[in-house]
Amino acid sequence: MDFEPISLPDVPAKRPIVIAGPCSAETEEQVMNTARSLSRHGIKIFRAGIWKPRTKPGGFEGVGAEGLPWLKRVKEELGMYVATEVATSKHVREALANDVDILWIGARTSANPFAMQEIADALEGTDIPVMIKNPVNPDLELWIGAIERIYNAGVHRIAAIHRGFSTYDKKIYRNLPQWHIPIELKRRLPSLPIFCDPSHIGGKRELVGPLCQQAMDLNFDGLMVESHCNPEKAWSDASQQVMPDVLDFILDTLIIRDMTQSTESLEQLRKQIDVCDNDLLELLAKRMRISEEIGQYKKEHNMPILQSARYEEILSKRIFQAKSMGMSEDFMKTVLVAIHEESVRHQMEIMK
Repeated sequence: MDFEPISLPDVPAKRPIVIAGPCSAETEEQVMNTARSLSRHGIKIFRAGIWKPRTKPGGFEGVGAEGLPWLKRVKEELGMYVATEVATSKHVREALANDVDILWIGARTSANPFAMQEIADALEGTDIPVMIKNPVNPDLELWIGAIERIYNAGVHRIAAIHRGFSTYDKKIYRNLPQWHIPIELKRRLPSLPIFCDPSHIGGKRELVGPLCQQAMDLNFDGLMVESHCNPEKAWSDASQQVMPDVLDFILDTLIIRDMTQSTESLEQLRKQIDVCDNDLLELLAKRMRISEEIGQYKKEHNMPILQSARYEEILSKRIFQAKSMGMSEDFMKTVLVAIHEESVRHQMEIMK
């Protein structure tokens, strides 16, 4: 797939391209007040949710098509581009009829191939930019599949939005960043622009700034940030929205690294990394050979492969060691689980 940039007249192509506005369009006054403030701070693309998929019934599910003329007013009076979320073919038709400039597809919708195909069919014959958030769960293939459906409909101005992944565990983030997934997406689809949604990843306004910086350090193309004229009174996601002047401060203090700078000075360090990687591979291969010997012993002595107590002992000891060496617990656990799964695979081959 060869994607076209989401280029709009009067919107600078330099990083980051910023899309900002409230989680939800609540009233015409709230929309206009927020848009005016963002426009004064140089924001060119205004976002607001018209339809809001909620986890449970009874919550505010958006004002619906009634709010689309408010977005049109933002375009006409402030000269801003406007974006909103669509989840059905009806949403697509109503947004297009009201001259919405950019559509985005949310995490719940991108996880549903039937919904994605319905939206793709409704988009055939259009050239509107479409942005696709990652599915709720960390499923890269599902994310790519959602992108492919829109691309196959003839829409090539597509961008991905990384909004993090849901987790049952209580963490600092509302949705875990798991940066390696959008990094892999970019490796698989090099021409695909990627935006970061720090509001949904963080879930708290104090995390928005640091997450914006991390996204820029990872060479993301843009940011989609929730900004409200009175966030404390927001009808949805109040805790993760920032005032327009706060957003302006965040953007002013971002450090944008020079991605075109020569990397010749890094060559020696990268050679050291290559040596370390080769050593790691040799050590892992040696470990697997030992695992095979253990598997042979278990087979000869009629022992089961999984020894839970030993596995728990290895996990706890190695994680403790890793933390003392400056590595994170989550990283070391991921590595050890992967190594253990491969060791079990080798032993199962021996058992056959």
